[in-house]
Amino acid sequence: MCHGGSVPTAVSLPDDWPAHPDRSLSLNRMGSFDWDLETGLLHMDAAALGVYDMTPGEYDGRPESLAGRVPHSEATRLDALVSSVLKSGDDSYGAYYRIRTRDGGLRWTHTQGRVMRGSDGRPFRIIGIVRDATEELSHSAERLGLDEERRRQTSVVESTTAALAHARTVRDVIDVIGDAHGLERLGSMGMVMGLVEAGRIHLVAEGPADSFVPGTRYTRIDEQYPMSEVVRSLQPRFLDSAEEFAEGYPELWSKISSMEISAAAYLPLIAQARPIGAIGLLYQDKDGFTQDERNLLIALGSSIAQSLQRAMLLEQEHDLAEGLQQAMLPRRIPSVPGAEIAVRYRSARMGQDIGGDWYDVIPLPGGRVGAVIGDVQGHDTHAAAVMGQLRIVLRAYAAEGHAPGTVMARASVFLHELDTDRFATCTYVEADLSTGVLQMVRAGHIDPLVRTRDGDCVRLPVEGGMPLSLSAEFGRLEYPVTTVELDPGETLVLCTDGLVEHPGADLDDGIRLLTSIVRSGPADLARLADRLCEVVDERGGDDDMALLLLRRQAQDVPQGGRLQQHVAPGDPEALVAARHMIAAAVRAWGARERADEIELVADELIVNALMHTEGPAIVTLRVLAGLQRRLRVEVEDRSSALPRRREAGVSGVSGRGLMLVDRLADVWGVEPRGSGKCVWCEFVMS
Repeated sequence: MCHGGSVPTAVSLPDDWPAHPDRSLSLNRMGSFDWDLETGLLHMDAAALGVYDMTPGEYDGRPESLAGRVPHSEATRLDALVSSVLKSGDDSYGAYYRIRTRDGGLRWTHTQGRVMRGSDGRPFRIIGIVRDATEELSHSAERLGLDEERRRQTSVVESTTAALAHARTVRDVIDVIGDAHGLERLGSMGMVMGLVEAGRIHLVAEGPADSFVPGTRYTRIDEQYPMSEVVRSLQPRFLDSAEEFAEGYPELWSKISSMEISAAAYLPLIAQARPIGAIGLLYQDKDGFTQDERNLLIALGSSIAQSLQRAMLLEQEHDLAEGLQQAMLPRRIPSVPGAEIAVRYRSARMGQDIGGDWYDVIPLPGGRVGAVIGDVQGHDTHAAAVMGQLRIVLRAYAAEGHAPGTVMARASVFLHELDTDRFATCTYVEADLSTGVLQMVRAGHIDPLVRTRDGDCVRLPVEGGMPLSLSAEFGRLEYPVTTVELDPGETLVLCTDGLVEHPGADLDDGIRLLTSIVRSGPADLARLADRLCEVVDERGGDDDMALLLLRRQAQDVPQGGRLQQHVAPGDPEALVAARHMIAAAVRAWGARERADEIELVADELIVNALMHTEGPAIVTLRVLAGLQRRLRVEVEDRSSALPRRREAGVSGVSGRGLMLVDRLADVWGVEPRGSGKCVWCEFVMS
């Protein structure tokens, strides 16, 4: 019956309609995967393996089996993406990447995965798909991929340039480019770099480990090597295949073919329109260079060249500054009988910055030695110049025979009157190595240390005065003398604050750390000095460091010792120093019960010489060997007038000197000495 409408005709449908999902995925060049993160097994269906241009028989269920299909740079990027998603807590990810087909070509692929997590949030499984994205990217998605690649390339340039900004040495530049992070950014497996030196190329970094080619450490610029070519032409050289490499440079290729290099880029390093070197980047699993990649590498070459030139200039400036600093320091340390001495200097900053730290060792009359450590304020050439002048005048004052306190006071006045606003800290030690007596003065400097024979290390509290120049400015030129004894085998440690100061740390903490390092350091003096320098090198910092180590050696003094001291007129400190020397000597040389008599007579002779002459007195003590051991005291002055023995009145305060000498000494006399004379006396020691 018809109601004005048509009856629909029966339609015959295919037996396999609707299509099974597996067929739908396969026809659209899509496949699925299931990755068990706990076992590491990665299941891929036949369609997914087809996307990778693999058969089921070529795959064993392990992700490593896909390595031959995924270039190293792409695999690194995918691994980083998946790791980031797993750590961040995200549930899904997607990425475009390239795979290498069976015939060696490259094609775009896309993967998308869903992360399965347990109740504790930990990922245990990823389920997803892979698909051939070649056709897709040939249209709008290709532009998106190119944009992503350009962003990646921009990121590579920015990150590498940022890392190079901190490079201060040539080694720093090499490390930025050649370490794992730098090579990963560039997608390279190795790097070589050479610097132009006197018409040759000096290889300063070579490819992967153990890849050095003998005979290429230094090569001529006119030789047939890729780095030589780019230096000559000032143009980059891109080698898109192993065949092109082998054809262009057969000699070099024969030595590196085992490295399986598939492409290489050699770039001239040009600064101020002249080549300073060349860099080569070596690749595996790379099929040539796109124009964008070439532009990227050329831009990076320019950035590397600028950083390299800056580093080379800084190193040259540092070498020049350090050479100037070393020229201001003593060229050699004199050999001092009875002592072992080690000195070191370390600059702590690169560039033109140098410091005013210094050390000095000054031979003094009578077998004594002066040891100086000091630091002029500032880190520039002016500080170094002031240091050089101050070192010279301090040495001159010490050599004139002034007492330690006087040496320091005069040095302070000199610095104050110098045309400078700088001050200086300093420690001056006058050491009598026969007796071990140390007379120390300190001008605002850190305390010295002593390492004992058993390896312990203690801080010597030395009474101090104000820094040099400041004490003269404020009229406080008093520098008290601290006297201690250094036993044979003990070591005096003098250093500047660059060895103990740490940014943000207390100075006392730094001294305690130094004490522990000296205590645990090697017994050999030179090795101990090197160990302390290593601490400065490891820590870096903004201050330089000077170090002086003095170890007293054992001496057979009682068989014939000799000491001498210069006593300047009008210098009470010099008289005090001489008395200290005499007291220490008579004890060390076994005078025993006659010690007081010897000290009294020697003091009387010195005072008489200073009172009755206009010049200095020189006191000498010596042990005379023979049937009887005798101690001889000699006091020289510049007056030719002979002393007269006379009786003092009842209330007289003078005239008793020679009577005292006559009664206490076993024998005494007077000898002419050029324009002056010498009054001497001897004491028999049992």
